This record gives sequence, C-alpha cells and structure tokens, in this order.
Amino acid sequence: MQIRTLEIGVGLFLLAGLLALLLLALRVSGLTVDATKDTYKLYANFDNIAGLTVRAKVTMAGVTIGKVTAIDLDRDSYTGRVTMELDRSVNTLPVDSTASILTAGLLGEKYIGLSVGGDDAVLKDGGTIHDTQSALVLEDLIGKFLINSVNKEAK
Repeated sequence: MQIRTLEIGVGLFLLAGLLALLLLALRVSGLTVDATKDTYKLYANFDNIAGLTVRAKVTMAGVTIGKVTAIDLDRDSYTGRVTMELDRSVNTLPVDSTASILTAGLLGEKYIGLSVGGDDAVLKDGGTIHDTQSALVLEDLIGKFLINSVNKEAK
C-alpha cells in the first residue's frame, strides 16, 4: 500500500512539473491561454524592420502594453507596416508619440518601444504613429565602421 501511495505521489509531482513546463513554454513563445483582452489597433511604418516578428511585445516605460499582430509591406511608401494591438487601458497616447524598434540585450529579441509625445490630441483605433525609428542593424554598423577605417587609411 505504501508503494502505491509513493507511485501516485511521484506521478502527481511529474504531472505538476509537466504543466509548469507547458505554461513556461506558452509564456516564452508569446502565446497565451488568457481570454482576449479589450484591445485596439495602431499602425506604424518603419524603413527597416530587421528581425521584428509577429507576437513581439510592445512596451512603454518597460511595461508590456500590447503585441505586434501583423507585418506587411506598404505598397505606397515601400516601407514595412506594423500592426499593433494595444491594451484598451492605454488609449490616451498622443498623436506625436514615437515608436522605436529596440533589442533586448545585445543580440536579443526585437520589440517595439513607445515614447509618449506631448500633443493634446490622442490616437484613435486604427490610427498611425508617424514618428518611427527603425531597427539598428549590427551588420550595417560594422560595414560603416570598416568603410570609414579603410577610407582613413587611404588618405
């Protein structure tokens, strides 16, 4: 009888461990099992999206307030158009707010950081953030550094 109790206890412990790993995997991947929150959509056009993915987080002051739901090419301006879903509780973003593509750490994941502007008018559902800052591409920086160092040596 003690062996059976021990086996049931070990089985329950393993089941709890597997559920914890499943929840951790869902959190890391950006998928959630939560009910859908009340959200609204905003758009932003970037010259270079470089590594930003769908389900990337959207933050303000380090707090996650939404996620990227789509990335498309704007055929009129030939820029990357990002669709973001933001939590409805953050519905007072000024029209002159700024969206930047940032990197978590040196080579970490890309996400969008929003900076608040000072205008009295606010962005509505379906609005567009016009002031954007594209992703910093490490290869471009290295290439510019190498070209500048070669040009200095040639002089």
